[in-house]
Amino acid sequence: MINLFLRVLAFAAGTFTVIYTLNSAIGTLVLPRAVSDSVTRGAFRLLRRLFDLRLRKARTYMDRDYIMANYAPVSLLMLLPIWLSLVLVGYMALFWSVGGVNSARELFTLSGSSLFTLGFAMVHTWPQIMLAFSEAAVGLILVALLIAYLPTMYSSFSRREVAVAKLAVRAGSPPSAQEMLLRFHRIGKLDSLSEFWAEWETTFAEIEESHTSLPALVFFRSQQPDLSWITAAGTVMDAASIMLSAVDVPNEPAAALCIRAGYLALQRVARYFGVVFDASPTFPAHPISISRPEFDAMCQILAQQGVPLNADMEQAWRDFGGWRVNYDVALTRLCTITMAPYALWSSDRSALEDIHKSM
Repeated sequence: MINLFLRVLAFAAGTFTVIYTLNSAIGTLVLPRAVSDSVTRGAFRLLRRLFDLRLRKARTYMDRDYIMANYAPVSLLMLLPIWLSLVLVGYMALFWSVGGVNSARELFTLSGSSLFTLGFAMVHTWPQIMLAFSEAAVGLILVALLIAYLPTMYSSFSRREVAVAKLAVRAGSPPSAQEMLLRFHRIGKLDSLSEFWAEWETTFAEIEESHTSLPALVFFRSQQPDLSWITAAGTVMDAASIMLSAVDVPNEPAAALCIRAGYLALQRVARYFGVVFDASPTFPAHPISISRPEFDAMCQILAQQGVPLNADMEQAWRDFGGWRVNYDVALTRLCTITMAPYALWSSDRSALEDIHKSM
């Protein structure tokens, strides 16, 4: 009676393990929405701790960037052996529950042979045959899901990096809102940026969708060490905020829409990674990481280069803070999480400031 109870318990545990693993793979690779999966999250956290050990030995930011460039690909590829291992253990319990095999070595051999379709471990009973077929199917499904996942992810990565590279032409490398506005002013395009804001509104919408449904993308780094999707996002939103608050040009509704698309995207990505923030902050009740002297210094540089500014700088500061407060926490925390390269008013606000200054 006790033996029967143990076999029933083993069957239930094995079934749960296999279903749990499949649910993890589907949530990570197939489901088109943000799902907080414990297996995936645990794997990325474990690998991050191991990579952090290597980062301690890195002397320059270039070394750190090279190390972190491997973090997301390695973590992603590690998911497959983790899932396969869980399936193997789950089916070991299932094979034991149907009888005919008792030793751990035989169970491991039978489950592994079935999972990887090796065929060197023979099955004899109908329950064993059915389990072997189903385990082989599960293994093939997991491999196929990962193979199908990679092109989708790299397609999203490529679109994001095109936008980041184009911004480098407009805002410098590393990018800054100040440099971007000065360059547009020099070519006489400061009052006709509607198309640019609309383009980045689309980019933010794509980032929101792809970086929550494919969260590994958050950690995929740009080809150039001084570029990053998160610092690019901060630069665009800061430039739009300055345009709406301080620059004396006709009102740009597209800039306001761009900022809203940007902070919604960053908030949703940050929320996935457990960042705590107020979803509806107000300024000055909620402070921002940019100080008034920094804002005034930037405006002075713009004015010296001939950029037309509003006369009331007090109101300009309040308006800028009112825009920046919506994305300030999400931006700086994501810069820390991703170990973003140094950039003004974004990653230089993060906890990694001293590290970035070693570049």
